[in-house]
Amino acid sequence: MYSRLSSDTSPIRFYERGQPYFEFTNFAEFPIQLDGKTWPTSEHYFQAQKFIGTPYEEQVRNLPRARDAFELSRRPEVSQWLRKDWEKVKQDVMYKALLAKFSQHSNLRDM
Repeated sequence: MYSRLSSDTSPIRFYERGQPYFEFTNFAEFPIQLDGKTWPTSEHYFQAQKFIGTPYEEQVRNLPRARDAFELSRRPEVSQWLRKDWEKVKQDVMYKALLAKFSQHSNLRDM
């Protein structure tokens, strides 16, 4: 187990459910409140922001799983609606999502 005071500089891998630090992934089920809406995961928020102002924004938000949001955003018939400034804003969108996730869930702040 890693600790904040550990001198171990090995990367932390957190993509496997049930493994340490899975909470760090955007696919972990920690709902966030942003932009006047509840988002099931930070992944839902991130993927939906690619399609602001289109019907896909709300469709992504309402999908049952983060994996579904991820996959829908990559479908050719959906990805053609990608906002023009996505490459410019995507890091800010991710920062906003993660700030919400870790500030709104005390158990994550305390990790």
